[in-house]
Amino acid sequence: MGARLLCVDRVLVLMARQRSTLLVVCLISLATLWSCRLPRMCLFDQCNADITAGPLAHKSVDLSRPDSPFIGWPLERVCKETRWTPGVVFVCDNNSGGIGNIRNFILTCLRYGIEAGATALVLPQIRTRSAADLSSILHEYRDFDYFFDAEHFREGLQASCPQITIYNTTHDIPNTTHEPFQAERITPRDFGRRGGCDQRELNKHSDRFGSRFRAWLQETAAQFSLQPPSLKHPRVIRLNWGVQWDWPVYRDGPEFVATYGGLLKLRADILELGKKTATHMRQFAAEQDQKTASASYAGMHLRTESDALSGWPRFENQSSAYLERASNAGLKAAYLATGNKTEAEKLVRSAISYHGIGMATKHMLLKGHPGDLNALEALTWDQQALVDFVVLLESDYFLGVSPSSFSLNVALKRHLLMEGLYTRPWKVGTESDGRSWLIGNYEAYWDDWLFMFDSLWP
Repeated sequence: MGARLLCVDRVLVLMARQRSTLLVVCLISLATLWSCRLPRMCLFDQCNADITAGPLAHKSVDLSRPDSPFIGWPLERVCKETRWTPGVVFVCDNNSGGIGNIRNFILTCLRYGIEAGATALVLPQIRTRSAADLSSILHEYRDFDYFFDAEHFREGLQASCPQITIYNTTHDIPNTTHEPFQAERITPRDFGRRGGCDQRELNKHSDRFGSRFRAWLQETAAQFSLQPPSLKHPRVIRLNWGVQWDWPVYRDGPEFVATYGGLLKLRADILELGKKTATHMRQFAAEQDQKTASASYAGMHLRTESDALSGWPRFENQSSAYLERASNAGLKAAYLATGNKTEAEKLVRSAISYHGIGMATKHMLLKGHPGDLNALEALTWDQQALVDFVVLLESDYFLGVSPSSFSLNVALKRHLLMEGLYTRPWKVGTESDGRSWLIGNYEAYWDDWLFMFDSLWP
């Protein structure tokens, strides 16, 4: 009998120990679950993996390069949060100017389209400028691949935002029978009831746009006896000119800003020509530095063409500042991007005579490579600027002018090297990251066009 009681006691003790162990396991499990739900408190890699899998997977990607891959998960996240309206189609072709303006217009228009819940996009066309008068920027349209890689754009957008169908042209939109085709025009900032008095104000009430746009669809449908938008009854929307500086880009987070512009990759042949020119520039730079044969070079954007605005820094301001900065940095070579041949020659002479800096342009570098030079000269003025864009991105130190959208685009894309997906905004009016510097006026937010820094997609 005593032995049986002893056995029962041992069983009870064992059961108590098991209950205690089970309680501890449960507490640990609960703690682990809660720590995973609270990422800042999570102590284990397996918890963090689910939260930061996207950023960590692309930690080593240099997003400042012209051929950096498109990372789509930030766009995918925005699209998953969107309330979609079947039958709404956006047309993003009311653009003009150079690569800086056109690139920002297309990206901003698409961002508005996503916010509106548009389930279709017409592949953007690109407005060209006059070869004789650079300030005349509202000429005939060219296809998307006039500048960009269409297949890359399609693949990136459809993988990240499969809710959006891409049509080649407006003629491909189903159930649009009226001729000639006319899209409905809107100015997005008018939907926000933002108040304020400066027409250049960013659309800081962008969170209001989607709901007000959908309300407008209903109001106009009732007013004109239209069917609700659907695939059978599409509503085709075209933004009015000049919205490219509307969207406060950091509204979507730094990781979206750092990756979204990757949808627009330069056309393959132009990108390759730019890379070749950059390689020739490295060779040229090594020849200029007799002591160390360093291949480092400064990139300079001289913005003094005939369409430059009167309030921008003039040739004397730009050239003296550029040469002083490059000289102080110890650089013996510089790549010059400009469409002003006369002033380019002046700057080349001044650079070597007074600062010992050898300077080259794309035409000079390709002169000994007739095949590549012919390919360059077959391009239009704006297409040739894309070659400059590539070489300037590759430079060791960039010097440009604010508020040129071209210079800003180069500087802010180069800025992505600093912290990749988590790169913080450029510090306006400063050297910021130490990789680029823009000469300009930084006093008046509106008159000096500083709002562009808040609304440009790198």
